[in-house]
Amino acid sequence: MAVFRRILFTAALAGLLSGLALTAVQALRVIPLILEAETYERAASRGGPRPPAARPLDEPGRLALTALANAITAMGFGLILAAGLSLRGRSREAAAGGAGGPGWKEGLLWGLAGFAAFSLAPALGLPPEPPGALAAPLPQRQWWWLLTALSTAGGLALIAFARGAAWKLLGAALIALPHLVGAPHPAQPGGAAPAALQRAFAAASLLASALFWLVLGGLSGFFYQRLDRA
Repeated sequence: MAVFRRILFTAALAGLLSGLALTAVQALRVIPLILEAETYERAASRGGPRPPAARPLDEPGRLALTALANAITAMGFGLILAAGLSLRGRSREAAAGGAGGPGWKEGLLWGLAGFAAFSLAPALGLPPEPPGALAAPLPQRQWWWLLTALSTAGGLALIAFARGAAWKLLGAALIALPHLVGAPHPAQPGGAAPAALQRAFAAASLLASALFWLVLGGLSGFFYQRLDRA
């Protein structure tokens, strides 16, 4: 029960702080690009001139909902990281016969793995898309994203923790599998937003995601170690 409480508190604290940090980064760079893309989308649907883009603080309710969604999502990912850190710490203690709990440095590595599995690998096939971009049907994209995230996470786990070259080769094959299958794409690329805006949105989204996962991983390791000592 103590370990379970430690995992919950770690996920709650790290998730809340990293979710707020992600919202701040998004408000500075990602959300303005979304609002600008929406002006192109509205102009294309109405056939009139493009209206001026709003600012993130012009819609505080929308920004608050974004922060809430980010915090909830971060807590969910925090549970995964905290559980992984706990299992890793217990296996290390059993092997070494003493304490050796993970800290913020190891948390950063777990955060990098989370970024690779849930953001970077899916973005190689399906880059983040602003409003108005043409895309394949949503169910196809969701299934491919799920396959990519699970395959990458499983492959990284085998490469990092499994013993034997065969297991590590299997891990590499799992990482490559969804990209060999291929991501679903629309028959005609493009959309209402200019291509430069779409590229800027993809780059800003990936940067925000990388910072989010590093903060989440580092805080998860930090809080888990502090709560373990307490």
